[in-house]
Amino acid sequence: MTKYNIETEAVRFSKDHADKGSFNVPIYQNSTFEQFVPGQWEEFTYSRTNNPTEDALRKTIAALEQAQFGVIYSSGLAAIGGVMELLNLGDHVVSMADIYGGTFRYYGQIAEKRGVEFSFVNTTNIEDVEKAIKPSTRMIFVETPSNPQLQLTDLSALSELINGRDILLVVDNTMATPVFQNPLVLGADVVLHSTSKYISGHTNVVGGAIAVNSEELYNRLKFLRKSTGTNPGPFDCYLTMLGIKTLPLRMKQHQANAVAMAKYLEESDLADNVLYAGLQSHPQHELAKSQMSGFGGIVSFELLDEKHIDAFVERLQLFSLAVSFGSVVSLIDCPAKMSHKDIPAQQRTEHGVSNSLVRLSLGIENAEDLIEDVEQALTNL
Repeated sequence: MTKYNIETEAVRFSKDHADKGSFNVPIYQNSTFEQFVPGQWEEFTYSRTNNPTEDALRKTIAALEQAQFGVIYSSGLAAIGGVMELLNLGDHVVSMADIYGGTFRYYGQIAEKRGVEFSFVNTTNIEDVEKAIKPSTRMIFVETPSNPQLQLTDLSALSELINGRDILLVVDNTMATPVFQNPLVLGADVVLHSTSKYISGHTNVVGGAIAVNSEELYNRLKFLRKSTGTNPGPFDCYLTMLGIKTLPLRMKQHQANAVAMAKYLEESDLADNVLYAGLQSHPQHELAKSQMSGFGGIVSFELLDEKHIDAFVERLQLFSLAVSFGSVVSLIDCPAKMSHKDIPAQQRTEHGVSNSLVRLSLGIENAEDLIEDVEQALTNL
């Protein structure tokens, strides 16, 4: 079968997996399916195990990530939970320190109670990762770019570090998306997504996904999902398939807007510590260029005084206050008060998430309008 570029593939996936003559995968709104011989299992028997609409999404996510297998979940955190279910009592995880607050909450409130141990390190420094590895280490978990500081981890170097060891490299690729980064190609064992973000793209669905190349891992993850019931609904899968059609197109506009916003903020006297890997001033700009094909649509920066955050948010006209990101609509998040509030204040501060930090998720609106909106909000402070 002919292999096309991702812009073409994203449009074709629905048609390829649809019924003959259709451009969209149908919504198979079934809880159960007819079987024909007692004890003989058909491909589709019960939607907690597999559903035709979900199956199309599973194959699409795998193809986008250049993977052999995919597993679809009811949310991004359900996908993270699925990965954590691979661990046993006494296992140790080296985790990136700058992670999504919901991931941190899962670590502390669920995984640790099951006897899993965690160490938090700055994975931008591979030496720090190596020092944190123990005989009981079974997983390294990173986001790259990270949330909210947009730190990058050298995935090839990290893969080389653990080569030959019984350690899984798990990469949350939600921010970069398969359009801009393919962690499995760089040596990761597991790549996961909150499909609620860029992949669906329209703040109309909650979902998650995992992609792997190991059939053994795939079978374990599939069994765990079946056993824990973290499957998505078929309508959510259908909406996600629709979103994927425009994913490459949207990511280009998200990035263009983010580049423009980052440059404006970097030159402004009203913003501090502008974080965006697309800026040449970013300490990991060269790494970003080497392992990514784009820089994404998120820009973080600090206000000069944290007491101005509420007033700044109130004055914005085009940015909506929300914990999520990756929508066609521009969003703003105040991590210390919102998405990362479950991380203890001291730990947040130690790892650079200050009370004055804000995260902008650039939508697909006009870049000049977005910049003018931020400028007027900053100026009026």
